[in-house]
Amino acid sequence: MKFSGVFYLGVTTFILILVSIFSSLDFSFPVVFYLVCAGQLFLILSVYKVLTDKYSTNKTFDDFYEDHPIGSE
Repeated sequence: MKFSGVFYLGVTTFILILVSIFSSLDFSFPVVFYLVCAGQLFLILSVYKVLTDKYSTNKTFDDFYEDHPIGSE
């Protein structure tokens, strides 16, 4: 099953939030340490997945934002 880059970013965010919660609740050092290591690996993996994603669009910077086009005012 192929996961998109957004999935990996969500997992990375969840892991790093768990690190901050666990460290503030005085969990044991090995648990926090291995979560930090896993979070760093997932961060590198998610950056790689986002940058190598096969995403294409026909939008340009001239289109600005879809919800607020430049010429609509």
